[in-house]
Amino acid sequence: MKHCLSFIGCHLFKIHVFQHATKMQSLWPLRHYYQLPYKWPAGFPFSLLKQPRRQCHHELLDVLQQDGVKRYLDSLIREHRQVTQNLNYSALNEAERRTLNRRQIELSPTVTVFQETESLLKDLKEVEVILQSAEKAEDRQMIDLAKDEQEKIKRQIESLQRTLLQSLIPQEKHDNCDVILEVVSGRTTGGDICQQFTKEIFEMYQKFADFKQWTFEILNISPAEYGGLHHAAARISGESVYKHLKFEGGIHRVQRIPETGLSSRMQRIHTGTMTVIVLPQPEEVDIKIDPKDLRIDTFRAKGAGGQSVNTTDSAVRVIHIPTGISVECQQERSQLQNRNTAIRVLRAKLFQLCLEKDTQQRQTSRNLQVGTRSQSERIRTYNFTQDRVTDHRISYVARDIKEFLSGGEVLEKFINELLKSAEIEALLELVNYNSTKTP
Repeated sequence: MKHCLSFIGCHLFKIHVFQHATKMQSLWPLRHYYQLPYKWPAGFPFSLLKQPRRQCHHELLDVLQQDGVKRYLDSLIREHRQVTQNLNYSALNEAERRTLNRRQIELSPTVTVFQETESLLKDLKEVEVILQSAEKAEDRQMIDLAKDEQEKIKRQIESLQRTLLQSLIPQEKHDNCDVILEVVSGRTTGGDICQQFTKEIFEMYQKFADFKQWTFEILNISPAEYGGLHHAAARISGESVYKHLKFEGGIHRVQRIPETGLSSRMQRIHTGTMTVIVLPQPEEVDIKIDPKDLRIDTFRAKGAGGQSVNTTDSAVRVIHIPTGISVECQQERSQLQNRNTAIRVLRAKLFQLCLEKDTQQRQTSRNLQVGTRSQSERIRTYNFTQDRVTDHRISYVARDIKEFLSGGEVLEKFINELLKSAEIEALLELVNYNSTKTP
């Protein structure tokens, strides 16, 4: 910016440019928004973050142009200013000062990014005025220089606006949790399509965990004929695992022509389903299980074993009597290891029940068109004949199923689109909620 203005100083239209730019700057800042209440009466309703709304996908940066978001943002700016002023009062006691300090720390990142963005917007207006003047003067060198500066500032503004939006969206407290991921084969019109598809999806998440440098620990696996899977479970641990996988839970549908296991007269497109279950893995302090509430059964492991895995009663079934939840594990040779693994999965299932109950209590009276992550909801279709993957919640389509199932960049981009859509919807709901509570 400084280089651009310095270059302009050598030209005759400099004075006109800066006079006009000064007028534009005075009009640009946001100054006409009324205040909206910020604090939630009973905590932030994280149910808003649960699933992306169906067929409602906004461009991230367009959200900042909505009047409601601008008013909400302006209310935070004014609140930060008021908190800062209140901290200068000498009559504050220690408790009040701690509360104000905490609030100031919460608001400061948003205010800082907003101020940086406004400063760049002013710079952009100056460059646009310079560009217009250069075009009138037919100064090719100045035009090129101004356009380069314009693109640079636009990229900086876009980056800051993304950061600004992220600062406005409260983060779900379980986003950093590890997860228990389960895959369960569904039913099909014929052949082993569901079992094979279940295996492919399980391996896709295993590859994605490797791509993200997470740890993928298989807890239980139940193989089917022709190399497929009836059921499998794994623990995935690493940075922000639940954040990236929380929208993968639900029914995944496959449409394909089976390659094996069917007679020639059945070589047509078949439709099958499988279910993905994603459970945040709590700490032991989050879920306490009374040993008296457990019934533990042992039995002989099934399937391909090798050595002593299916010659002793090493498999374990743990039943939580109050809820009736049952978990089996036969992956390990040791009964103790299987018992510990089963209890770990049980703890995750109980934790999920608590989250769902908490969500129902927090959810607003509005009829939010959000998903439920329940097994009854079809979230995605994998059409092998058309080589595409479609997410029905945001109508997003990815091509090249083979690359998608490799669990790399294509899947990551897909997941990021879901996260972006969910965050935008959460922000809009937050703004609407504050708007309805305005006195």
